[in-house]
Amino acid sequence: MSRLLLLSLLLCALLTGPAARAQNRAAATGTETALQRGQGPRWLNRLVTGSAVLRQHHTGLSITDVATGEVVYELNSAEYFQPASTMKLFSLYAGLHLLGDSLPSLRYVVRADSLIFWGTGDPTLLHGDVPSRRAFTFLQSRPEKLFYTAIPTVEAFGPGWSWDDYNYYFSPERSPFPIYGNVVRFRAAPGQPARVAPRLFAPLVTPAPPGATSPDHVRRPLLENRFVVYPAAQSWTDETPFRTSPELVLKLLQDTLRRPVLALPWRPQPPQGIRTLPGLPVDSLYRRMLQVSDNFLAEQLLLMCASRLGADSLNTARVIKAVRQQWLADLPDAPRWVDGSGLSRLNLATPRDLTALLLKLHREVPEARLLSLLAAGGGHGSLRRGYHDARGPWFWGKTGTLTNVHNLSGYLRTRKGRLLAVSFMNNNHVAETSAVRREMELILTQVRERL
Repeated sequence: MSRLLLLSLLLCALLTGPAARAQNRAAATGTETALQRGQGPRWLNRLVTGSAVLRQHHTGLSITDVATGEVVYELNSAEYFQPASTMKLFSLYAGLHLLGDSLPSLRYVVRADSLIFWGTGDPTLLHGDVPSRRAFTFLQSRPEKLFYTAIPTVEAFGPGWSWDDYNYYFSPERSPFPIYGNVVRFRAAPGQPARVAPRLFAPLVTPAPPGATSPDHVRRPLLENRFVVYPAAQSWTDETPFRTSPELVLKLLQDTLRRPVLALPWRPQPPQGIRTLPGLPVDSLYRRMLQVSDNFLAEQLLLMCASRLGADSLNTARVIKAVRQQWLADLPDAPRWVDGSGLSRLNLATPRDLTALLLKLHREVPEARLLSLLAAGGGHGSLRRGYHDARGPWFWGKTGTLTNVHNLSGYLRTRKGRLLAVSFMNNNHVAETSAVRREMELILTQVRERL
């Protein structure tokens, strides 16, 4: 054996021997420890990584100074999480770039003595919480004959949604021409039949059989517009989504407008002569969507964005692609973005993605307006029970909650006056959401006091 070959073999043995393997394990362990420690103030890292509440699930935290862009702290900030309703910040960003100052209420053309109209996805027509009568007044007062044509749109439910949420108020169906928020509203008192709105659904409502019980006030079969109301010991108000269809839209419009509305098959219209009826100011929708985390408004927001792209269909995926390519290509990581509300378990984003988005929003929207759209600590929306003191709110943001998921993204004002962009994400927790929420507030309170 040549001396050169012998030296090579000895060198390999040294590199792969016990000492080298130990060194490699130490390096790997050191890297893992560094990731577990996070990067930033030691006291903050001890609070996060030493928390008995947070240690059994996947936690990520990204904090950046809004004024300077300096990264203050990060833990698992480049790892992907299910963002839940923090995805509504992406929907807000899409709306800010595509919708302008007002919602597009509907689109129409006039042909001789006929007015042909179709939906833009605007959810506010006679909505229970963000109501608009602009389309109603317009259609009721026009002298022409009315013809409704149903523009092609996405499926009623988004990809990755939980199918068995169909009965609950937070999961109305997506549609091109919503009316009444695509829900039936019930009001009931003990010993009295429930009042139903809109009235068209009243014949489809029946009381539960004697002795029948349910954890819900109202149950609807999956594929039918029949509603069973269960008795309760106290008065209540509830909303149950209805199954949408072009035929039902026609019936509801005729019943509400008290005039004939006829159907036309969809065919793309020549661009000449198409008009858009302006609706409510956009902030009226953004504020409700973000503060109470309204899923339906968020989904319809992306459909309205699609109508602004000049497409011949209302396509959520087309909007997402356009926004990512034109305005969000510079995010640190490529988010997986599939719906407007965050209901889908297919959405994925990193904490530093959301922090970067918060920085972009702050650069592009005046601060007073931006903070007024978000839930505010101790004031309104999903943060009303925390994140405030005697002087008022110190955190403004968006929560995101699914089963085993609780996240928070927004802006934190420290006692020294610094504004920090924060994304605090928790996935796969088995502790009660309330416990995770309290622990996050305790940690962020210390951030406020010490940074």
